[in-house]
Amino acid sequence: MMIERHDKLSYIRQCHLLGLARSTYYYQPQPASDAELVLLRKMDEQYLKTPQYGSRSYATWFLRQGILIGRKKAASMMKTLGIISTAPKPRTSIPARQHKIYPYLLKGKIINRPNQVWAADITYVPMEKGFGYLVAIMDWHSRKVLSWRLSNTMDADFCVQALEAAIQDHGCPQIFNTDQGAQFTSEAWIAVLKNHDVQVSMDGAGCYLDNIFVERLWRTVKYELLYTRAFSDLKEVRKSLTQWFGWYNQERFHQGLDNQTPNEVYY
Repeated sequence: MMIERHDKLSYIRQCHLLGLARSTYYYQPQPASDAELVLLRKMDEQYLKTPQYGSRSYATWFLRQGILIGRKKAASMMKTLGIISTAPKPRTSIPARQHKIYPYLLKGKIINRPNQVWAADITYVPMEKGFGYLVAIMDWHSRKVLSWRLSNTMDADFCVQALEAAIQDHGCPQIFNTDQGAQFTSEAWIAVLKNHDVQVSMDGAGCYLDNIFVERLWRTVKYELLYTRAFSDLKEVRKSLTQWFGWYNQERFHQGLDNQTPNEVYY
């Protein structure tokens, strides 16, 4: 829904009808400063090495490098990056309380054919003057990246676009596994899966090992591409990722696939 100029309804009344705080409507997001982008990049790189770190550990890690940030600041940065600690917690949190959480369906399951299980995840993309988010949909058996999309926000729309493109190009999986992120528990995402009779599976909150193949993909694409140069905008990132994912699917062999490429296993 959108708030617009109206002859009979004031902005205040429209906010009230939508259940929207006026401060939220009038708020103008501020671009991240250069210093903030440097800190986000550092945290993102460290997360690939220590996914178990929480806000307290990151505050300590920064302090040991001579950078003074508090635990609240570290938690805010983790939220911006879309990362959570993988360490066990006495009480796990649900990213979107109003969304239904589905059970994990892959425990003890033998995955031995393409389109049996797909997985998806979102990662942070650093740029010179800002940042974006990348979602990828992967076939679990072959490691093939079936589709991907970039966005400058963490909403569900670009994830749903990637999902619909994967289904259009490759058919439907039997099971689709994700984490419990709000994008993957959203009504729009679940509706697409349900409409195609796909079983919905979700990891335990914060358990990145349940989606390990996509996590390995992020580590690979970041160290082999995204961290090797400074991208000015998402257009540049998109162009480079188009080439990189083509190479990854067609030419990059995996020891876990008997030195075959994802395309060779998938097709």
